[in-house]
Formats: sequence, C-alpha cells, structure tokens
Amino acid sequence: MSTKTALITGATSGIGAATARHFAANNINLILCGRREERLQELGEELKQYVNVHTLSFDVRDKAAVADAISGLPDSFQQIDILINNAGNAHGLDTIQDGTTEDWDAMIDINVKGLLYVSNMIITKMIAQNSGHIINIGSTAAKEVYPKGNVYCASKHAVDAINQGMRIDLNGYNIRVGAVHPGMVETEFSEVRFKGDSERASNVYKGFKPLQAQDIADIIHFVVTRPYHVNIADLVVMSVDQASSTVVNKK
Repeated sequence: MSTKTALITGATSGIGAATARHFAANNINLILCGRREERLQELGEELKQYVNVHTLSFDVRDKAAVADAISGLPDSFQQIDILINNAGNAHGLDTIQDGTTEDWDAMIDINVKGLLYVSNMIITKMIAQNSGHIINIGSTAAKEVYPKGNVYCASKHAVDAINQGMRIDLNGYNIRVGAVHPGMVETEFSEVRFKGDSERASNVYKGFKPLQAQDIADIIHFVVTRPYHVNIADLVVMSVDQASSTVVNKK
C-alpha cells in the first residue's frame, strides 16, 4: 500500500470520480468527499480492493460540516499528502440581467467559499508536516469570460486568483500548489447547469470530441507524480476541437 493519501472533493462523479479511480490504480490512498452518500459509499467499496479508503459525506458550502468531517478523520488518515479541490458547479446560463441570486449563491458558495473552507483545514495539516500538494480544479472560464457566463466565470477567475495567492503565501513551507483548468469535459457538468435538462446538456458535446473525465484524471496524476522539486503551477487543457470557450469545431 502507498504511504501517500489524497483527499478529493466532489468525488462522486466526473473528474473527481475518475481521479479517485486513477489514483487507486496507482496505489494512492483516498479520502473521498461528496454530498451524495450512496454514490460515495459505492465508489468507496469499489476502490477498497486496491487501496485504503475513507469516505466523508458533507457539503463544502457548510463551514461547520467541513470542519467536523476533516477534524474527525481517523489517525490513519490524518496525514494528507494531496488535496484535489475539485468540487464545483455551474448553475444556469443566463445574462446578468436575467440571472437569479439563488444561482449566483450556489456558484460562489461552492466554487469559491467551499474551496476555501476545505483548503483552510488541510493547509494547517500540510504546514505542520512541512509537505503537501494542492491542486485546484479551475476552468478555461478562469481565463476568459464568455456570453452568459458572468458569475460562473467570476467564480473560476476567483479560483485562479486564490491558486496564485496560495502558491505565494505557502512559499517556504515545502507545499506544492497548482491549478488544472479544463475546457469542455463530457461529465454531468452541463446537466447540473441546465438543471436536469438532459437533452440540452447532451447537445453541448455533440459534433466534436470533447475531453473525458479520464483525460483530466490522467493529467492530475501526471502533475502529482513529478519529482518533488517540480511544481506545475498552472495548466490549461482543451480538446483539439476547442480553441476557446466560444470557438469549437463542431461538424
């Protein structure tokens, strides 16, 4: 068994679940975090045959729940070597004048505040152990703004800024900090954005070959397995058919 342990938020689907499976196949022990407890337990049972797994069911928006869950980890999972801040969402695709405060709150609370709540708990541990690796999952929306992306893009711009600030503030503590910013990945992302409208969500990925969650998981594993003096600080990845958020070669 590996002596390394990774904590992954948003582990019940998409990039989070794919990263968990990739890590398990490469002997990295896992703390899997998510809101959907049934999915979390199923994934935990699946991966326990490969590595040590502990599951934590909480909502990253709930500061007290985050603190209780992480502070209550068993002794064998107290040392966290890798943090994958993957939990995130997009709610709605509306102009700023038509957007709802409920959608704005959901994006800011999960994408920004949730990332901070989890990071706050883990950074303390990493400083104490004088080692660790934090990967913040951003988006190409962290690098540009597209029509009707307003608040979602703002939240991912915040992730980009936090990632940079984190790297500066933790310099000298032997902690690696970096971000992976994917373009269009075929996951449940669009179904959440369009509030369960599966047909509208599937149309987002039609006519071209989008990235898959496994592609990003493979890249994340590459990043965490570089020699320790190497820190991949900022990585943007898109499929060959995507040139920007609005330029996609659809046939």
